[in-house]
Amino acid sequence: MKTINIAYLILVHRLPDQFKRLFKALYDPSNFYLIHIDKKASQEIGEEVSVFLQKYPNVHILKSKNVVWGGYSMVQAELDGMKYLLDMEMKWDYFINLSGQDYPLKSQEIIKEFLSKNNGKSYIKIADQKKSRPETMNRIENYFEESEDKISEETHKRGFMKGVVPYIGGQWMILTRSCCEFICNSTEVKRFEDYYLNTLIADESFFQTVLMNTSFDGILVDDDKRAIIWIPDGNVKLRPKTFTETDLVFLQTGNHLFARKFDDNVDSKIIGCIKDQYDEPFKTFIKISDIKSIAKNLNHLN
Repeated sequence: MKTINIAYLILVHRLPDQFKRLFKALYDPSNFYLIHIDKKASQEIGEEVSVFLQKYPNVHILKSKNVVWGGYSMVQAELDGMKYLLDMEMKWDYFINLSGQDYPLKSQEIIKEFLSKNNGKSYIKIADQKKSRPETMNRIENYFEESEDKISEETHKRGFMKGVVPYIGGQWMILTRSCCEFICNSTEVKRFEDYYLNTLIADESFFQTVLMNTSFDGILVDDDKRAIIWIPDGNVKLRPKTFTETDLVFLQTGNHLFARKFDDNVDSKIIGCIKDQYDEPFKTFIKISDIKSIAKNLNHLN
């Protein structure tokens, strides 16, 4: 079975201590790590993260961009990261993007074993946008402009790309190297870049639409391997729930490799519980009531 090396792109804009724990959980000397520190992050955060990473030889820092929520700048940061990692000419097999507020649910050994068994498959959420999420069609059928800190409120209708079926999913991906090479090098992709530059929340649909409407012939699996609970959030409609210890059972079940999202200011213990779970494979989480029941049964046997 082929040994898999991973190239991680991690997007950071706050919570430097939390990022450090994420990085340590992901670290493997045979992997490659590219860190993007958002331009909006404070100088102190940038310096703290940079100093922390100095002792790791297989880490690079991507030139900071101002990433605006809902803007194409998020897609551009992803593309820049892919291109940077490809230009390094290092031997990696898979590209995985993460936020600094994510955390792995499995060890690097298990993640690599999974990718080795499924080598050649790319994992990304994909759905026909018009059929599955028609309420989001305004994102691509209207013309939006991105400023330094927000997306324009004034828009106007425009026709979508001719002969193209729009797809949607999410921002998070596990892509093969060949998939990244196609996205970064194929001449077919340019017109998608030109159109999606003026769409809303392009990071949830650009990559899906490109891969499903071009000559890309790799295997795509409709699964980003992320554990996320979506909850209502006013005008945004849905946002990822910030996990707490009450979500531990959810995070322990399923076949997810990563989870999103965490915030030490909300719950500083949940990440430690997850870390204990895969650092100590024989350790299980047992309720106090279960312990009492086991003890009662043992006494009965005696």
